[in-house]
Amino acid sequence: MGNLVGVAREQFAARRAIVRLLPGAGRGLVTALVGVNLLLGCLPVVFTVATAMVLGRVPAAVDAGLASGAWESLVAVFGVAAGAFVARQLISPVERAMGELVTRRIDGRVFDELMAASLRSPGLGPLEDQRALDALRTAAREVEFGVQSPGRAATGLLALIARYTELTGCAVAVGVVFSWPAAAALVSTVLLFRHGQRGGLRRYARTRARLAADQREIDYLRELAGGAAAGKEIRVFGLAGWLRQRLRDTYLRFLEPLWAERRGIYLWPFVWFSIAALTVSGAVFAVVGATARELTLTGFVLVVTATLGLLRLAEHYPEADLPTAIGMRAYDAVRRFADHVDAHDGDPGPVRRPTVPEPVGVIRFEQVGFGYPGQERMIFDGLDLTIPVGRCTAIVGVNGAGKTTLVKLLARLYEPTAGRITLEGVDIRAFPVDEWRARLSVIFQDFVRYESSVADNVGLGAVGFLDDRETIREVVDSVGLAEAVARLPLGLDTPLARHLTGGAELSGGQWQRVALARALFALRHGARVVVLDEPTASLDVRAETGFFEEFTGLAEGATTLLISHRFSTVRHADRIVVLEHGRVTEQGGHAELLALDGRYAALFRLQADRFADAVGGAAG
Repeated sequence: MGNLVGVAREQFAARRAIVRLLPGAGRGLVTALVGVNLLLGCLPVVFTVATAMVLGRVPAAVDAGLASGAWESLVAVFGVAAGAFVARQLISPVERAMGELVTRRIDGRVFDELMAASLRSPGLGPLEDQRALDALRTAAREVEFGVQSPGRAATGLLALIARYTELTGCAVAVGVVFSWPAAAALVSTVLLFRHGQRGGLRRYARTRARLAADQREIDYLRELAGGAAAGKEIRVFGLAGWLRQRLRDTYLRFLEPLWAERRGIYLWPFVWFSIAALTVSGAVFAVVGATARELTLTGFVLVVTATLGLLRLAEHYPEADLPTAIGMRAYDAVRRFADHVDAHDGDPGPVRRPTVPEPVGVIRFEQVGFGYPGQERMIFDGLDLTIPVGRCTAIVGVNGAGKTTLVKLLARLYEPTAGRITLEGVDIRAFPVDEWRARLSVIFQDFVRYESSVADNVGLGAVGFLDDRETIREVVDSVGLAEAVARLPLGLDTPLARHLTGGAELSGGQWQRVALARALFALRHGARVVVLDEPTASLDVRAETGFFEEFTGLAEGATTLLISHRFSTVRHADRIVVLEHGRVTEQGGHAELLALDGRYAALFRLQADRFADAVGGAAG
């Protein structure tokens, strides 16, 4: 009993959540759709009653002849039946069109809510947390493609109005004309089947949710097999057979629990449901047959057709059952993601300062501690670091030393879990995050290649100045891209994607120069600190060294932070900081650190020897 009460509460809560979404489609449209569904529920009942009356009046009309009142009565009732049938055929497409509009409006609002949640957090924490990402992927997939979306759940709930209106009408017809106990027994049978359908779908949906990881792997493998990105390696390495087998194995791992669940849901339970339905319907029809002489022809036909109509309503409702059972899971995922984002916001930090001081001064990491959420290992534990104003500081270290994490903390994509980062002694969390970031220009290793024009790709470094074409041209020329841009079909307005009209693609080195121009454009429009987080990791040592030397020349006078795992490329920096195990182990100029003969010197010589061996091997 307690389980049934729990299920009822769960269903009520789910229905209430769907109803709360309906105003988002517009009250006028929702009211109209409710009215249309009520009409669609009434019309089959009208057709059933009118058809029974037609059949009941046929003998009298035939006996009386064409000119009789009985014949006219028959024609009039036939007209009602025909009108109800035609009206339903005409109104059904209207209902589907209105339902689609309601679906689109609600899904649009839910997608806006999802976008707002994903952009609400000033940091990256929610977007790199696996639990939040699972909720985000689930929500985005269902809401974007609208297969079983919250909008479908809303229109499915409204579609139940038509079904249950028809159910009520048929039950009333059986009760009034024949027997109320018979009507109640038939309705109970229908609701028993409906309980089996709905409960089965809920169990099925829960099973699908448990298999979300396998579903994601299937999606990945299908995209891998059908996309161009992996096409070369699949063919060169002969991976087609392996890929087919992997996809088959994953599909079976996904489908076998579903098959087992469906057998448990729809096999024996529905055998018993069917036995119950056959018993009830058989008993009703037996009683109808035994008392047929007490019924008029109209009453007999009405009871039989209404009974059959009731039994038909025990079926699965494709327009409502699956959408209402599964559709709100996407909205639940949206809410889980939004709650996760809000939970990451945490402590607002120190008292807010109105703006970042100008010019930007010395930046210090003071006893900074940090570890990524969900991970026990601390990236930093008591990090002390000073970044002097107007000079070039290089951060070097082996992979995993925390170089990129340092940039994320500086850009406030994450906040320290201990200690603080200060600007002239003031915790940077005291400044509005947008104001602080406006003073930074960062080129990440995985800098974004926007599928937009050259001008946009440069101007997005300071989005408020996108229309400053003159400065865009200047920085493009200063990084050596002017000639390459001049050869593009539309110059600065050329979209940097081949699949776009008039689009073109750049080489890797040209893209890196676009990123460099983006950073310089930000410098021209208020940025005072420039960070290069290994944007040239794919280049060889000589090319990377040339890139950094070129950049430091163009950004002369700015506070520059160079991140690299290659020691030889940062030797000309004013100051070199060695990170190891989350702390500063050495710092100073290149010559000073070589003379110290510590970790920097050892790693520098090791990399230099490898580079010399590579050059010697290539020459030989």
